[in-house]
Amino acid sequence: MSFLNLHKAIERNTGLLIFGILVVASIGGLVQVLPATLDDSLSAPSPNVVPSTPLELIGRDVYIRESCSVCHSQQVRPLLAEVKRYGPYARSGEFAYDRPFLWGSKRTGPDLLRDGAKYSDAWHRLHMTNPRAVVASSIMPAYPWLAERAANASADIEARLRALRRLGTPYADDVIEGAPKALEGKTELDAVIAYLQSLGKHASDAPEGHEGHAGH
Repeated sequence: MSFLNLHKAIERNTGLLIFGILVVASIGGLVQVLPATLDDSLSAPSPNVVPSTPLELIGRDVYIRESCSVCHSQQVRPLLAEVKRYGPYARSGEFAYDRPFLWGSKRTGPDLLRDGAKYSDAWHRLHMTNPRAVVASSIMPAYPWLAERAANASADIEARLRALRRLGTPYADDVIEGAPKALEGKTELDAVIAYLQSLGKHASDAPEGHEGHAGH
């Protein structure tokens, strides 16, 4: 059977056509996925990257719960315009302990990967409770209730740290045991601020300063 006849036979047989599409798509997927899976360097943490503290971890959970990742990406792409605006582009090792990843693709607000230590805690506190007080053109909603909710409202912080350790995050026993105390007297707003201040600061080439970004 010639190639042309085989081609016609596949086109006329729905089952063969579907099978052929799946085979080709699977090969293409394996070619992309397998090299990344077998390359340990892609999952190894960068030299200065450390696991989130219990307070930062709670802040990250609140960040996800409040859908902040819908409007803010955390991935500076290797493009000149992005590097000039946000700082050094993202490396895989910066996200070694992120579960789940919060790279995102939508930027209603700016990318936040390099925002750690760029603004003071007081700025973040005002920005979260009244965004337009610091960025007049901001369309970001306010989150005043975060200042009223205790960061340790959930009693499973130790269990969560142990679960992350089983997945490969190197939490020491003393960090896990001291987690409840680390959250005492802290609000969810404190936790979110701690998380935002941690973004990008452990990267070995995090910028000391770069061009400011547009308002949210």
